[in-house]
Amino acid sequence: MRSTEKAASAVSPGFEGFAGALLDWYARSARDLPWRVGPAERAAGTTPDPYRVWLAEIMLQQTTVPHATRYFHAFTQRWPTVEDLAAAADGDVMAAWAGLGYYARARNLLKCAREIAAAGDWPRSESGLRKLPGIGAYTAGAVAALAFGERAPAVDGNVDRVFARLLAAKGDWKAEKTRIASLVRELVPADRPGEFAEALMDLGATICTPKRPNCLICPVRDWCAARAEGEPERYPVKPEKKAKPKRQGEVFAIFREKDVLVERRPDSGLLGGMLALPTTEWSESGAGGRPEWAKEKGDEIGEVRHVFTHFELRLTVVCLDLEDTPEGFEWMRVSQAGDAFPSVFKKALKLAL
Repeated sequence: MRSTEKAASAVSPGFEGFAGALLDWYARSARDLPWRVGPAERAAGTTPDPYRVWLAEIMLQQTTVPHATRYFHAFTQRWPTVEDLAAAADGDVMAAWAGLGYYARARNLLKCAREIAAAGDWPRSESGLRKLPGIGAYTAGAVAALAFGERAPAVDGNVDRVFARLLAAKGDWKAEKTRIASLVRELVPADRPGEFAEALMDLGATICTPKRPNCLICPVRDWCAARAEGEPERYPVKPEKKAKPKRQGEVFAIFREKDVLVERRPDSGLLGGMLALPTTEWSESGAGGRPEWAKEKGDEIGEVRHVFTHFELRLTVVCLDLEDTPEGFEWMRVSQAGDAFPSVFKKALKLAL
């Protein structure tokens, strides 16, 4: 076992020994994840593949580990290197991403892969990674630490929660997040930055969970002010969320034998570049006007709802019969469309079948 003293580097007052205790626990309790090089493998000299680290981090944004895992396996089997992904067709990647949500991530994934392939190698620093499409502060820190061993912090929502409890942070949440980011950067050990990042991830995922944190087995409970207060679930103290606005529209289910009418959404904007069922515009005042080819009343068969980051969407599903194919649309096998659609259109198609 590596020594606790060696694991610590820049030590913030009150956190002496913190990194060592966390890393000792991680060495015993690390999760086995398909994109991770575990503690024993690292100790034996195995280094992580930056492509797999980066791909996993992008997929895990706003997505659970179980849900992301099957997509990770599918992507790495189909495109095993960043060069393979860079050479892929846009439509193939967008279709493979369907169901993961936040589709701007998929567009940036391709842009990023192509920039790396064109450059011939990865940037190996946090600052260099920040310049790539779709890579923000957290992802840059995570990839720099996990893949390249840079002393960089990886601060996401889980880490914010852990440190909000450690500090019993009661101030303005924006200011507290800044304080947490600064503290985590100080605590990252110079010799084991990747494992420190993974240990914090595992701590937030398995012990310091949003509800009912298991303080009795927490490896860093002695540093936790919230535990000392007896109210760890009180933290983080965030401002109340505003109610999401509601938007409405119509979505059209139009079939011809075993095919369904689909469109490719514009590259920019929500669900950009994705295959979808035709819809009206979505607005808070109600369904937008129908295009000329959809003026027939049709049959309203129900409603689907979907919650996006900034609004809730309600779409009335309308079945129509058409003789001609509208310009800009195409027919696709129903069996294939379900796999290629984003979730909201999967719901609408399922209702119409």
